[in-house]
Amino acid sequence: MLRLATKVCTMDLSIVIPVYNEEESVVALCQTLDAALKPLSQHYEVLLVDDGSTDQTPVLLRELVQTYSYLRVIRFRRNFGQTAAMSAGFHHAQGEVVITLDADLQNDPADIPLLLAKMDEGVDVVSGWRKHRQDPFWSRRLPSMLANGLISRITGVALHDYGCTLKAYRRDIIKDVHLYGEMHRFIPALASWVGGRVTEVPVQHHPRRFGTSKYGLSRTVRVILDLITVKFLMRYSLGPMQMFGKIGLMFLVPALLLFALMIGTHLSFLFFGTTVGAELVKRPFWLVSATMLSFLGVQFISMGLLAEIQIRTYHESQDKRTYVIRECWPEETKGT
Repeated sequence: MLRLATKVCTMDLSIVIPVYNEEESVVALCQTLDAALKPLSQHYEVLLVDDGSTDQTPVLLRELVQTYSYLRVIRFRRNFGQTAAMSAGFHHAQGEVVITLDADLQNDPADIPLLLAKMDEGVDVVSGWRKHRQDPFWSRRLPSMLANGLISRITGVALHDYGCTLKAYRRDIIKDVHLYGEMHRFIPALASWVGGRVTEVPVQHHPRRFGTSKYGLSRTVRVILDLITVKFLMRYSLGPMQMFGKIGLMFLVPALLLFALMIGTHLSFLFFGTTVGAELVKRPFWLVSATMLSFLGVQFISMGLLAEIQIRTYHESQDKRTYVIRECWPEETKGT
């Protein structure tokens, strides 16, 4: 069994690659990676995260570990998904820069120096942009274009290609990002939320040579739900009452106005004999509407209060800070 070190960072570069039933491509992948990494004047490692493969992939990985000294393998007990595989890779990566890419060779390892050159400009995240994507238009490219536009608009981080796995991250940024569900595609937005500088660069994209895609349109619903979660985390995670309270007031204010209208109409009839609007507010619809709106308003405000309590419990129980420090001047002594 491999011992996976999590010590202080001693590597310049870590390559994290999720692998799931890639027996046809994994050998060619390692050969291509070796050719792309050898010219680099950096200390690097490659982490292949086997996401519960059921074919001959584990057997091939065991052989490849003996061939390439920089190769490390993390094996899951079962298939947990691409996000979990990336999260495990990030946790065990020791490099100052972490690069992710797919195992099917549609991403080209030869583009790694291009991402590293962009990182040298001082950015924290470099996202690959498959400008000339080699996938079917109707089933892959068009849905991707629509999704990228939606994600960019909602998160405020404009990228052409959130779905491209080929990305580079600084380790001090990625260690503060926690991944769940299908959130791996939203890492640039989450990194921007913690203060990271994000850019993109066009990269190559090759036609699929091996197997079939493991992911399709069936993930759309999960991606949309995770997008809602990301928006909440980026905007309201430290003050959920700001969201739930606003929704509650949207229901509560009209309810109070309706109650005021009904009470005012009845009082005007009792004291002044005015009948204008009296027949209107006597209808049960208005009373029922005002009551339902009141209940909804109180319900959302109560949810906001409960969420505020949970957020505070989360941060205080884990001593979780509500901020991320880039650096200190002068440097602080460890442990202070």
